[in-house]
Parts: sequence; structure tokens; C-alpha cells
Amino acid sequence: MSAHIVELEKLLTSIIAEHRVLSDAIQAHQDAMRTFKVDALAVAQQAIESSRTRLLSFEARRRVTVQQIARVHRLPADPSLMQIADVAPPVSRKNLMKLRDDLRAITEQVARKTTVSAKVAGSLLGHLNTVVRVVAGAVQQAAVYTKQGMPTVSARIGVMEAVA
Repeated sequence: MSAHIVELEKLLTSIIAEHRVLSDAIQAHQDAMRTFKVDALAVAQQAIESSRTRLLSFEARRRVTVQQIARVHRLPADPSLMQIADVAPPVSRKNLMKLRDDLRAITEQVARKTTVSAKVAGSLLGHLNTVVRVVAGAVQQAAVYTKQGMPTVSARIGVMEAVA
């Protein structure tokens, strides 16, 4: 059995495990957004970033290993996992196909979770943008002063002003 293929199996296993860590961190981030816990948001964001950094290093190592396998087995420059599995021994072929399916499943799960986070963050930013526009509009208008020299403040912002 090729040492490079064994290394690729180990790397794919590590990538899958790291994607699970990333998925858990994304879930923690979503939970923190739901409950508006700023400290939990910061911790989850830090976990997400460190997980992404580890994934980038695993991916770089995987690319080098795949290039080595391609060179040794005379495969195309950027072979697919299926092409690598075709030149691998039967046991490794089975393991590689299982790892491919597991990786595909976990990356789809991470993609779904990040889509939800992006939508929640986008709607939150939209609400904050509206608040800033309303406050800026209220501050921008000239104030009317009383006889004592104090500016008068509107009792409330009307519904039409809030959505404008």
C-alpha cells in the first residue's frame, strides 16, 4: 500500500473531524446570536476562525499529498478522489469512498448552517441600519428651544418616520 494514500486517508479523516468542530462552533455562534450573548459570540467566532485556519493547513497538506500520488501513479495533474481510489488497493479504495461520502455530508451540513447564520446576520444588520438612519434623521433636524434654553425633544418618532 502506498504511504501517500495512507497519508491522504489520515488527512481526510482529520479534515472531516475539523469540519465537525467547525459545525459545532457555527451552531454555538447561532445560539449566541439567538440569545444576544456578546461574550459567547466572541468565543464562537474565535473558535470558527481557528477551525478555518486548521482546515486551510490540512487542505494545503492534502493538495501536496494528492500531487505526490498523481506523480507516482501517473495520474492527471489534479486527480479526483475517484481517480486516486482507482489506483489504490481495494481496502484503501473502500476507505477513500467512505471518507469522500462523509466529507461531502459534513460540508453540506456546514454550508446549510452558514447560510442560516448569514441570513440572520443580514437581517440584524438591516435592522441596525434602520435604527441608525432614524437616529441620524432625528439628530440632523434643527431643534426648537424653550424659554429656558433647553431643546425640545419629540415625544416619539412617528410610524411613517421610522420606516422612511
